[in-house]
Amino acid sequence: MEQIILKNIRSYAYHGCLTEETAIGSDYRTDLKISADLKKSMLSDALQDTVDYVHLNRIVKEEMAIPAKLLENVAARIVKRIFDEIPEVQKVTLKVAKINPPIGGDVESVSVKIKQERFG
Repeated sequence: MEQIILKNIRSYAYHGCLTEETAIGSDYRTDLKISADLKKSMLSDALQDTVDYVHLNRIVKEEMAIPAKLLENVAARIVKRIFDEIPEVQKVTLKVAKINPPIGGDVESVSVKIKQERFG
C-alpha cells in the first residue's frame, strides 16, 4: 500500500466555541496522508490511475470553509468525504491544527489527529 501526503495545507476559517473565534477567524494547518494501491499509476503515468491530490486538497479546503465548534467535527467531515468520493483510498491519517488558539496561554497550536481505515 502506497501513500500520498499533503503537508501543511493552509486555511483561514471560523471554527470554535467562542463568539470571537467565529467572528474573527483563525489560521489553520492541515496534514493529510492517504494509503491506496498506486501500483497501476506507477506504471501508467496516468492521472486517472491514481488518487488525485488536487481532489484531496479541494475536499480539505471546502470542509475547512464550513464553520464548526470543534476541530473533531471538521476532521471527521474531511475523512468521510475522502472515503465517500475516492473509493481507492483505504486509510486516512488527518491532522487539523488551529494556530495560536485563544486558550489563555502562549500555545503555538492545538490539533486533532484522526486515523481511520475504510470499513467493508
